[in-house]
Amino acid sequence: MEQFKRFKDEITRFMMMYKFALDSLETKIEILKEEFQFLHDYNPIEHTKSRMKSPESIFNKIIRKGCDISFPNIRTHIKDIAGLRITCSFVTDIYRIREMLLSQSDLTIVETKDYIREPKPNGYQSLHLIVEVPVYMSDRQERVCVEVQIRTIAMDFWASLEHKIFYKYNESVPPRLLQELKEAADSAAALDKQMERLHDEISQIKEDREEEANAAKRIIIQDESFQIPAALLEWIDNNGQGGQGND
Repeated sequence: MEQFKRFKDEITRFMMMYKFALDSLETKIEILKEEFQFLHDYNPIEHTKSRMKSPESIFNKIIRKGCDISFPNIRTHIKDIAGLRITCSFVTDIYRIREMLLSQSDLTIVETKDYIREPKPNGYQSLHLIVEVPVYMSDRQERVCVEVQIRTIAMDFWASLEHKIFYKYNESVPPRLLQELKEAADSAAALDKQMERLHDEISQIKEDREEEANAAKRIIIQDESFQIPAALLEWIDNNGQGGQGND
C-alpha cells in the first residue's frame, strides 16, 4: 500500500509539472495577444486550445515505442504530453507568433516541423513546435516540453473534419475519399492565400487613406511641412458648418 501511494504521488507530481508548463505558456500567449492588440490594433490569434495526455495514453505510447517504463524515459521519448493549439487568421500570423515565442528569453524551441512549407501527403498543414518551458517546483527548476501547433482557421477546419472521417472509418478510408480530402486541403490552402491577399490590399487602402487624411492637415511652404493646429481645424470646421446653415 505504501509503494502504491508513493507511485501515485510521483505520477501526480509528474503530471502537475506538465500542467504548470502549459499554464505558463498560455499566460505568455495571452500577454502577447493583448500587447499586439494594443500596439497594432490587431490580434493575430483567433483562439487557443490546450490539452494534456492521460496517464494511460502516456504509458501506452511508451510501450509502443519499446522503451522501459520510467519517468526519465517518458520525458526523453514523449514530447507531446502537454499540447497547445493556436489558431490564426492568416499564414503570416503563424510565423509571426513563432518569432514572438523565439524572442522569449526563457523559452527554447527545440524542434520544428513545418507542415505548411512541406505539407503531409494527405494535405495536412500546420506548424509544429516543441517548446521547452521553465517550471519552478518547490525544490527544483525543470525544463518541460510542450508541443505547440499553430495553424490557420482553414487548416484547423480541415484537420478537424479529417480526424472525424478517419475515426468513423476506423482509419480505413476508401482511396476515393482520400483523394477528395487531399483536394479539400488544397482548396483550404488556396483560400488562405486569397484571404491573406485581400487582407493585405485592405490594409494598404486603409494606410493610404490615413496618409491622405494626414496630408490634408498639413501645409507646405518652401519644401517645409507644417501641421495645421487642431484648434484651427476645429474653427474652420465650425465656421464652415455655420456658413452652410446661413444660406
